[in-house]
Amino acid sequence: MKKIILVFIVATLIVQVVAQDIPQYISYTRIYDFIDELANDGVIDLNSVVKPYSRMFIAESLETAQAQSQKLNKRQRSELAFFLREYALELDELPDADLTLLDTRRAKIALVQPAAHYRDENFRARITPLLGMHIWKNGKGAITKRWFGAEFQGMIGKNLSIYGSLRDNSMTEFDYNRLSEPNYLNDQPGYQYKDASYGGDYSDSRGGIKYAWKTGSVGLIKDNVVWGDNYHGSNIMSGRVPSFPMLTLNLKPAKWFELNYFHGWLVSNIKDSTYYYIGQNNKEEYRMANKFIAANMFTFTPIRNLNLSIGNSIIYGERSPHPAYFIPIAFYKSIDHTLTKGLGTENQNSQVFFNLSSRNINHLHLFASVFADEVNFSRFNPKEKENNPISYKIGANLTNFPIENLSLIGEFTHTNIINYKHKIPALTWASNKYNLGHYLGDNSQELYFALSYKPIRGLDLKLWYNNAKKGNEYDYLQSNILAIISEPVMKDIIWKNNAFGLNAVYEVFNNGYAIVNIENSNIQGFEPTSEAIAGEVRMTAEEALSYYT
Repeated sequence: MKKIILVFIVATLIVQVVAQDIPQYISYTRIYDFIDELANDGVIDLNSVVKPYSRMFIAESLETAQAQSQKLNKRQRSELAFFLREYALELDELPDADLTLLDTRRAKIALVQPAAHYRDENFRARITPLLGMHIWKNGKGAITKRWFGAEFQGMIGKNLSIYGSLRDNSMTEFDYNRLSEPNYLNDQPGYQYKDASYGGDYSDSRGGIKYAWKTGSVGLIKDNVVWGDNYHGSNIMSGRVPSFPMLTLNLKPAKWFELNYFHGWLVSNIKDSTYYYIGQNNKEEYRMANKFIAANMFTFTPIRNLNLSIGNSIIYGERSPHPAYFIPIAFYKSIDHTLTKGLGTENQNSQVFFNLSSRNINHLHLFASVFADEVNFSRFNPKEKENNPISYKIGANLTNFPIENLSLIGEFTHTNIINYKHKIPALTWASNKYNLGHYLGDNSQELYFALSYKPIRGLDLKLWYNNAKKGNEYDYLQSNILAIISEPVMKDIIWKNNAFGLNAVYEVFNNGYAIVNIENSNIQGFEPTSEAIAGEVRMTAEEALSYYT
């Protein structure tokens, strides 16, 4: 009888575990900054190599901080109370609101913050309207971006979550230019515009379904992902590409180990000449070539606040998803050799990446990441002219020391020639033609500094400086690839941006913002002066400026 009672108690505890997993959209940067700040100050533990975080993880982190409120300063305690309202539903409560239309035991409809919430024993849900406008203006004219839509989040029982978001965006732009194009060297999110005649109109739909338990989750979602520690654009996966559908797996069976994996369906924008419909007048309507990605990231925590991550990925273009790439702990390059070498055909495109994150010094976050498109260890010999196509980033963030509410960020990113590229256009490290990695692409370098001050709850002031450089542009020409990767990195600077600015963001109420950004940028194009080689794309200074900017 005692054994039966014990089994019943254990089973009851297992059933009662609440483990929903709704991703928090990466554009809500203020909550990501606050979670990062709490981790830097030693209040919570954080593995920041993979984003988005789940809303449940954020809510639990806020609860952990609330239990240690004596470690927080006055502004942080105000921020904590503010964010707890946003994540109240994850903590099985209806949030407080400043102005409500309906307020019952199970439902609340609020005007400030604008949202509708519902909660009972088996179902919790939230619907949030989306409405906004940004205006960019300089000496050449103005660009106005407007958007509207809604987000839905639902938690069913103790383990199942569903969510969806739709934003319809319209941009009125001067001279038919757009803020974001695959070849533009800025960190604006990438968009798949509806049609050339629509100018800057596009829609952004994300969502999915997830099943979670105490030590992990699985899901089918369409969303953005960021892999690699950074504060100004990751060099592994930056999250800049339009969201894409994927199967996800997260496992954290022990404090010292975590696995993240996904298999995604990318957009190649490459015509498949063998795949088409017959339309009107027997017109052949061609479809895109298939493009898939499988990626994993293993994170080990040998001591608290020290995270060592290693992972690998593959871009492949088979007719259909291959079951071998659904193995979450595989080394995909080895599998690729097994699957493609039999006929002497070309390999798929595989990558390896590393990430180091240390918060062992209180208030200080040190990090480094490496993205390796191809590695030949003999090329590390200083006498060897050939360079491995790799990218690396190093950086640091010092928060609340020696002055409270002040933080200092520094980052350096360097990317070698041909990194992210491939000789087969359908296998590049890209989706919708936007680079999955760093926004500057290959043969580039960036130095970034930011001084951030948060005087009161909700107000973020940031003074920043950015020095970005782009070297010679090369196509992946297989017949001359060894000569191309033997060229000095950034032999000629063909594009450069020296910029500084002041960003001011005030979150008036949860997810309601007033934003003012002032930026001064000196962007220049240059014509190469060295001798051209086969595979190099030569542009005049004006052509480089127009192409990248």
